[in-house]
Amino acid sequence: MHKQQKKQMQFSTAYLLIALLVTWLFQSLIFQPLATRRSEVSYSEFVEALDTGKIGTVQLTADRILYELKPEEDSSKAYNVVRVDDQDLINRLVASGVEFSGEAPSNSLLPALLGWIIPMLPLLAIWYFSMRRMGQAGSSVMSIGKSKAKEIQGEITGVKFVDVGGVEEAAFELKEIIEFLRNPEKFTRLGAKLPKGVLLVGPPGTGKTLLARATAGEANVPFFSISGSDFVEMFVGVGASRVRDLFEQAKTRAPCIIFIDEIDALGQSRATVGSLGSNDEREQTLNQLLSEMDGFEANQGVVIMAATNRPEVLDKALLRPGRFDRQVQVGLPTAAGRREILNIHTRDVKLDQDIDLDRIAQITAGFTGADLANIVNEAALLAVRNDHETVAMDDFDLAIERVVAGLQRKMQLKPEVRRRVAYHEGGHALVAFLQPDTDPVHKVSIVPTTKGALGYTLQMPDEDTYLLSKHQLEERLAVMLGGRAAELIVFNDTSTGAANDLERATDIARRMVTEFGMTDALGPVRYANSAGYSYLGQVGGLRHDISPETAQLIDQQTRRIMESAEECAVKLLQSSIEALKEVVQVLLEDEVITGDRIAEIAGPQPTKS
Repeated sequence: MHKQQKKQMQFSTAYLLIALLVTWLFQSLIFQPLATRRSEVSYSEFVEALDTGKIGTVQLTADRILYELKPEEDSSKAYNVVRVDDQDLINRLVASGVEFSGEAPSNSLLPALLGWIIPMLPLLAIWYFSMRRMGQAGSSVMSIGKSKAKEIQGEITGVKFVDVGGVEEAAFELKEIIEFLRNPEKFTRLGAKLPKGVLLVGPPGTGKTLLARATAGEANVPFFSISGSDFVEMFVGVGASRVRDLFEQAKTRAPCIIFIDEIDALGQSRATVGSLGSNDEREQTLNQLLSEMDGFEANQGVVIMAATNRPEVLDKALLRPGRFDRQVQVGLPTAAGRREILNIHTRDVKLDQDIDLDRIAQITAGFTGADLANIVNEAALLAVRNDHETVAMDDFDLAIERVVAGLQRKMQLKPEVRRRVAYHEGGHALVAFLQPDTDPVHKVSIVPTTKGALGYTLQMPDEDTYLLSKHQLEERLAVMLGGRAAELIVFNDTSTGAANDLERATDIARRMVTEFGMTDALGPVRYANSAGYSYLGQVGGLRHDISPETAQLIDQQTRRIMESAEECAVKLLQSSIEALKEVVQVLLEDEVITGDRIAEIAGPQPTKS
């Protein structure tokens, strides 16, 4: 059992024990009968005290005799006696001159009821607050099988397609859904049917959820939003019940849109969930979703939208036509798309006149919409921190560096370490400059960052790259190993500073061998697993049917490519050793150097091939 569950159980047990204690105290101290609070004596002792004249007052009840002694005897103590059948009792009392009275039998049930109800009030209060607390956590026993989807009216989502940039193709696909929801007769007159499901697929931060909200806002229909993880609970059958409840709500609110974010939490392939032949809660929930998607007609006006950045793990039955009929790829924005996104996020930002959004869009290739929004916000924060009236280009440059390289750390390096870092980063920059088909060097720094780097070299591409040749990949490898090559030349030794460079370079070299068929020894054959590459990183290794000899040859060819790249970097730096020393000198003095300054030192750059 989870520690948190144990803690909650202990907390509930403590509540119950306290409630029982309070109930007992109420019952025993407040509602205890008056008679039971007096000292009980025998009837013979009562008769003896009565005959000797010690008793002052007597009260007779239906089953008890309550009496007190005279003041001179002991007036501080009261006694009670169980009443027996004594016909001479009244005569005894009269003869003794005792003041006595009787008590009429009560027909009211109120005292008895109060004696039971009031002690129960603490228990009821504790139960109420406990259930309320569980309900706020989404675990109310009465509503555990109800859907957790939040219904938002389309017109109040606050998002339109004008608020989403860089996704023209995806928006075009979704506008047809909107038109169908607005004017279904236009399509049904020719026999067309509304797609049942639309799956938005793409890397994190590209705007999949934003597109779904924009679709609901443009269509002006109810929008049910829920996360895939909200369906799965520890109780068996709860997920399937929530799926049924969600679709029942949607059918009553049609036309509407159901949006399931991160559907991979719910729709993972049944071949990989649990062991073979299992039927766990996740699988039951997925089966119910598949059944519900088949259980309504396309023209009922319920559109199911889902988003994922792990399409490779989804169940094949979920992706077949008739369920998610349309898959919309939401990729990284192009240069024009990044320009559009920057326009959207800088609407309310006071920009300086020197701001060139086209240049920012150009040098941020590979950035997602979320990255660009973060850059704009970081630039504005830097401007406020420096008491600027407007956000300048320098603020954007620093913001890009913070996003890419991390925050600068105020730490002092030893002179020998600082010199080695300068040669390492200078080696990266100079090898990049001396090769024609690499991305231009934007800036080099030897200031440590919070991401663990003691320095960094920023390369900003001139344009988006969609295809890389073998020659271009080899040049990239040489740049990555340029820092290690500089250390070998100057110090005749290497350091741990090249660990990340080796990791990234080895990954590229291995993909050249196993995925791209770029070696003569292994030929044009794919040796990587069919799972290949996902939006969240590499998920596949080598194929299972590869022989040990082939696996050994793959390792040999990977090493050969890496050694060739390092040899290329060493030759380039040895031929420009004076330029390397001058770049290092500037870095040691100023801690940073720009790409333009490197160009002045190293001379004309080779022309692109």
